[in-house]
Amino acid sequence: MSGTKEEDRADSGSWRDSFWNPRTHELLGRTASSWGLILLFYLVFYLFLAGMFALTMYIMLLTLDDYKPTWQDRLVTPGMMIRPKGDQLEITFSVSETESWDNLVQNLNTFLSPYNDSHQAQTNDNCPADQYFIQEDSGEVRNNPKRSCQFNRTMLEECSGVSDRFYGYNKGQPCILIKLNRVINMLPGKDGQSPYVTCGAKRYRMGEDDWREDSDKIGPLVYYPPNGTFNLMYYPYYGKKAQVNYTQPLVAVKFLNASMNTDINVECKINSNTLATGSERDKFAGRVSFKLRINDK
Repeated sequence: MSGTKEEDRADSGSWRDSFWNPRTHELLGRTASSWGLILLFYLVFYLFLAGMFALTMYIMLLTLDDYKPTWQDRLVTPGMMIRPKGDQLEITFSVSETESWDNLVQNLNTFLSPYNDSHQAQTNDNCPADQYFIQEDSGEVRNNPKRSCQFNRTMLEECSGVSDRFYGYNKGQPCILIKLNRVINMLPGKDGQSPYVTCGAKRYRMGEDDWREDSDKIGPLVYYPPNGTFNLMYYPYYGKKAQVNYTQPLVAVKFLNASMNTDINVECKINSNTLATGSERDKFAGRVSFKLRINDK
């Protein structure tokens, strides 16, 4: 028994000595000078790494331009989006239930507030139509901030929320706003021909070889501005910092007599003599698809 106790004390002493040895003054097997050298090495090593990181970041920032991207992957066809944007691009409401479309109306009001005519008159220029508003820099002298052309809310006429503050939702004739995504220095047309939007029934698959479309449900459409054009005067776009007051042009499409109580699959496309047709692999390249359902109760 006594031998066992002595062995336990020896093991305990050995463990304590491995952590702190009072005879050699070693902590975890190293003296103070050894620990100091190791800590000094890692301090210098990590300071060197931090310095290298800071230097590479500094050099990289020197190559960047605050007003335009140094490298730009030019999109063949810009994306499109709609407003109001419902869940998963589905717009469903009931004409008789105000609360079902009130949020949609509020969404449009908020989105269109920067387009108010009074605000546009204060911040943007009244530009000549059907030609690019090009503002080039003069060598090293930057022409910043660049000016922008007015897009007045009233240009959307029946879909402006001015003459009809409910955008037709209370009558089952909803307005959908369409915008083309911004691409720096994009020129979307030539020979004075502005790109324009067309909307129609989208083909969708019901079975392996069964394709359908809702052309009999969509009814007549009307576009604002006329012909659904994105006028050339709003291009090129020079970037958020260079063109601080830029107002994105819009196209509104109004459904005059869409079928009630049924899903309508709609697709809107951009048509241009310079922009390539969007790929089927990218459902937002030059097009946007959404589902519309108007209930009468």
